[in-house]
Amino acid sequence: MASADAGLVDVLFCEVGRESRCLRWSEAAAEVVFERCPPLRPFPVRTGKRLAPGWWWSATMGRLVPYASAAMRLHVMLLDRDPRVIGLAARPLELRWREPAGVRAHAPQLMLRLADGQGVLADCTTRAELSGRQRSLAAVVGEICAAVGWRYWVLGPVDPVYRGNMVWLAGYRHPRYHGGQQLAAALQQGFAECTPLSEGVHGMGDPLVVLPALFHALWAGQLTADLDAPMHERMLVWARSAG
Repeated sequence: MASADAGLVDVLFCEVGRESRCLRWSEAAAEVVFERCPPLRPFPVRTGKRLAPGWWWSATMGRLVPYASAAMRLHVMLLDRDPRVIGLAARPLELRWREPAGVRAHAPQLMLRLADGQGVLADCTTRAELSGRQRSLAAVVGEICAAVGWRYWVLGPVDPVYRGNMVWLAGYRHPRYHGGQQLAAALQQGFAECTPLSEGVHGMGDPLVVLPALFHALWAGQLTADLDAPMHERMLVWARSAG
């Protein structure tokens, strides 16, 4: 696959409440708030797939974000917890460029806005290694992004233990599990130093109230633990301020 001239790349997108538009990528990348744009097209239901398209309630965005596959749902979940990410949208744009063989197009699965303002386009895969065609496409899209100061990520498989921990904590991502300022302060004090989970919770009150708030704090990064290992009642937990 030949490289694309970023100055001749177009982007198709649809802003909320408006019909689709097509602009030069170099112009749109600097002006359009893509993280607020809806999906350019609905995600199709594919026969034989175990997971149909669905919706993820994003703590980052405070609204539902659609996904098309299990791999996409996994990475929407992980990016929703990533402190670098302040904006997230599902397939809000399609890039179009010309090659010797004709016009090519690609609609990345995700668009992210990082805290420093940089934009990121991303695709999700379950494979550890990309095919030759996928690598070529990734190289071209990477060039298109780099030309306007953006980045392109290919998001691959995730360690199953870490993934399982994130799935559990994501169940407590909604603000309703925060528990209130008094309990949040108690958690910070109780885990001011590395402390086994069960010992830190003991004495704070009803575990049915404390544990959801603790899991919410772990999701939000206010408390920390080794999430690369299986979670259990004796795992060490500490406040972020404790280093």
